[in-house]
Amino acid sequence: MEAISKIGYHASHEQFSPSVLIDFVKQAESAGFEAINCSDHFHPWSEEQGHSGFTFAWLGAAMQATSLPFGSVCAPGQRYHPAIVAQAIATLADMFPGRYSISLGSGEAVNECINGEKWPGKQERNDRLKSSFEVIRKLLKGETVTEHKTIHVENAKLYTLPETQPQLFGAAVTKETAGWMGSWVDGLITVSRSHAELKEVIDAFRAGGGEGKPIYLKVQLSYAATEEEALSGAYDQWKNNVLPSNLLSDLQKVSHFTSAASFVKPEDLKNMVNISSDPQRHLDWIGEYQSLGFDKIFLHNVNRGQQFFISEFGEKVLPFLK
Repeated sequence: MEAISKIGYHASHEQFSPSVLIDFVKQAESAGFEAINCSDHFHPWSEEQGHSGFTFAWLGAAMQATSLPFGSVCAPGQRYHPAIVAQAIATLADMFPGRYSISLGSGEAVNECINGEKWPGKQERNDRLKSSFEVIRKLLKGETVTEHKTIHVENAKLYTLPETQPQLFGAAVTKETAGWMGSWVDGLITVSRSHAELKEVIDAFRAGGGEGKPIYLKVQLSYAATEEEALSGAYDQWKNNVLPSNLLSDLQKVSHFTSAASFVKPEDLKNMVNISSDPQRHLDWIGEYQSLGFDKIFLHNVNRGQQFFISEFGEKVLPFLK
């Protein structure tokens, strides 16, 4: 199989404590993973997941403990003021030159509504994301920014700037969002689903101005010693996450996700998560994603057996992708 993608490990802050995640990324580097991506939550999606460490604090420690490139997802504009996001990006990029990129998205109510502000509709969230992106870009270039539009900024200027501009990716699930952001982001990250749906997202991004820009994929999978463990582990941890994306965006409490997913059956997860105890089956799935031209593919084992997954993939999957 021809390797056309770097294979990374996804560190899930909603599922594990920050101290444990550092051990996982160190193990992932030793096993042969080539990059790290991580989530950024204030709340998990379920009580079973049960964690929500502060991503920007964790990144400094995790990047010091490893030598891999890192990326994280962030929703600027409500929970985070974009000037603070720009400061965090600049700080990480100064300490770890060339190793950090960030993916900016419109966010989810369960995380963003903690400040008591109303949750906007999708169009307003998109406008806010674009404005936040522009503020962050200007600040990282050393400009003094004053703006009173969707985002309010007054005389903001970063005095610690990275020598190399970090890449600002866009995070998109739908082809509409991917096409909309193609011209102004540095790259795209999306999540796994059917080959046809992913191709539509990629094509829309490239047609919208993203031709030649890098594209990343986060793959949701569940690997365990047996098929039964792989399925039950995915169901325990990820059943709340297979709801439609518009519903995932708008629910405001962890308990709302539990209620909305009360009718999800274990078999339903197979439409959204690659579930198998067979390494070859996972190799085949990854090969299908590689054929679409992704530059990096981040593997997110959604069950709790991370050390087993990292060790097994380091031995039985990663060597066959290089």
